[in-house]
Amino acid sequence: MSQKGKKLSAQQEKELLKVLKTRFDKNTSRHKDIEWQKVQSRLESNPNKLWSLSQMEQTGGEPDVVGEDKKTGELLFYDCSPESPKERRSVCFDREALDSRKEHKPAGNALEMADSMGIEMLSEEEYRELQKLGQFDLKTSSWVKTPESIRKLGGALFCDRRYDKVFLYHNGASSYYAVRGFRGSLRV
Repeated sequence: MSQKGKKLSAQQEKELLKVLKTRFDKNTSRHKDIEWQKVQSRLESNPNKLWSLSQMEQTGGEPDVVGEDKKTGELLFYDCSPESPKERRSVCFDREALDSRKEHKPAGNALEMADSMGIEMLSEEEYRELQKLGQFDLKTSSWVKTPESIRKLGGALFCDRRYDKVFLYHNGASSYYAVRGFRGSLRV
């Protein structure tokens, strides 16, 4: 889904930038060698990306800069909330999984929710990179991008951190749990 035309008001933008800067300053180990002025400049020149970050924030993701793509210069934001974002839990994996449920359907699915927010679901590799920056999902779990070969067979992948290790698991894509959501990424 295109996020063009989705913008925050000047006041909303100001408030979001304040929240993001506070988080940025509090967690400098996540983004060594990146200065806030560069972050703010990129965000202010990409209002649709600010809107997506606002969506991440509103759903409990606590987005923060976690790196920079050296090839493109894009800044990488991930959901850095301690647990899977609260307002993105109890969802199955994708539309096909949601449609396959005959009863007790969840309110939505992770892939469409991410798309509507203008973000990407983390891959297993990105999830493991996030875990190098702290300890996340000690009580929850997060859906991650799933290879088509697994998805075609009805499965989907999720990760969490237990016993000081990051685990990758599988489940039926139509399953959903109160403690499973998804984490997103955004390139700015």
